[in-house]
Amino acid sequence: MASSRAVPNHAFRRLRAQRSPAEFAAAVRRAAREIGEHVACDARYVGRVEAGEIRCPNYAYERVFLHMFPGLTLKDLGFSAREDVRGRAARITAEPTPAPLPPPPPPAPVSDTSTAGAIRDTSETSDTNEESDVLRRAFMTSGPVTVMAASLGLGGAPAAAVPAPQRVGESEVAAVEEAVRRIRLLDDRHGADGLYRQATRPLRVAYALLDAGATTRQTTADRLHSGAGELSISVGWLAHDSGRFEDARSHYAEALATARVAADPALEAHAFCNMSFLARDSGRCREAVRAAQAGARAAAQLASPRLLSLLALREAGGWAGLGDRTNCERALSLAHGYFERGPSDADPEWMSFFGEPELESQEALCHEALGDWARAARHAYRATVLQDPHFARNLALYRAELSTDLARAGSPDAAAVAGHQVLDLLDGVQSSRIHTRLATTARVLLPQRRLPEVGAFLDRHAATNARA
Repeated sequence: MASSRAVPNHAFRRLRAQRSPAEFAAAVRRAAREIGEHVACDARYVGRVEAGEIRCPNYAYERVFLHMFPGLTLKDLGFSAREDVRGRAARITAEPTPAPLPPPPPPAPVSDTSTAGAIRDTSETSDTNEESDVLRRAFMTSGPVTVMAASLGLGGAPAAAVPAPQRVGESEVAAVEEAVRRIRLLDDRHGADGLYRQATRPLRVAYALLDAGATTRQTTADRLHSGAGELSISVGWLAHDSGRFEDARSHYAEALATARVAADPALEAHAFCNMSFLARDSGRCREAVRAAQAGARAAAQLASPRLLSLLALREAGGWAGLGDRTNCERALSLAHGYFERGPSDADPEWMSFFGEPELESQEALCHEALGDWARAARHAYRATVLQDPHFARNLALYRAELSTDLARAGSPDAAAVAGHQVLDLLDGVQSSRIHTRLATTARVLLPQRRLPEVGAFLDRHAATNARA
């Protein structure tokens, strides 16, 4: 838990060098994958380490950091010795190193008397238990719903049936924030369709905590408002990506209301950004423009050029949907100008997805809306080349966009090849957006069925739909 005794970790900050917290967090996650670890490192975690709030990392992070910086010790990284942090109890009983995670079993409820209790016990030493091993194991075996419930002491019971806790503290707020991170991670890897129904339960828990109003500190209350709003946006995105537009609209509106109540410009900008994207997808392009402009006004307080870049892209998408090429090109130019300023420490945590591949993909969507299919295909192709293959959902989406653009641009064989690449990824990715894209590609290619590559793709696509 943060305290007035926290001493900034300058050694760790020097190791980050010129990278932004989000970029450094991505490097930590990559290093973890190299050694078979699972960590949900993000810009907030990096910031907490550098601020001295996390005096010693848990064992998973320790292994990752020592892998990233061979030859250095925890002390060299600016951390305190574990026994100094955990105190006398830790010196009496040494904490065992967690065994490697087994393959996740089928979802099962988590007991109130074991996992939930263990997580509540971490509130007194949360600086050493960011993404605690208990929390990590619970999530890996049971998904976002159970870990959220367990983290709040609710076991596997439905959120609506459980009274709000009498006191909301660090552990409850951290659980809300962890649910946001885990949902985003699973969406990146697998898509939204299988997650949405589950994710609505921890969202109800988060807003029950807000309604309880039992926080002991203003900083805790602010974090809870922000966490609940971000969770609402994450759940809204799952609804959005799985084609449940009205549900998404409701969740985004709830997040916006939370932002306004808490006077949180970062949350407000995020809510408007997603509302703009949803409005464009729903055919309400004038609303998309207005929402993006409102988001930019909120984001002007945050000193994040990358956030302004994304909001300019959202505005460009709205103008493109209206057929206004002049304003679309103006907004795209603005987006590129902001993007080229590079990342900053003020970039919101949720923007870790926004790099050059997403910039190219969003520009491709603008050219699609304007009917410039060849230009759209060039940008979509760049998105597929630049995308980190670890993020399977985005890679599948970019390739699906490319397949449609190539088909409409008059390159049926190339479109079929891109379509096959999407089908290769669909076993692990479930996204209605991607399936809709592929269906569009198949419909456009149907007159070219006699071409061998096209025929093979259409047959495979039909067989995949028949098994679904």
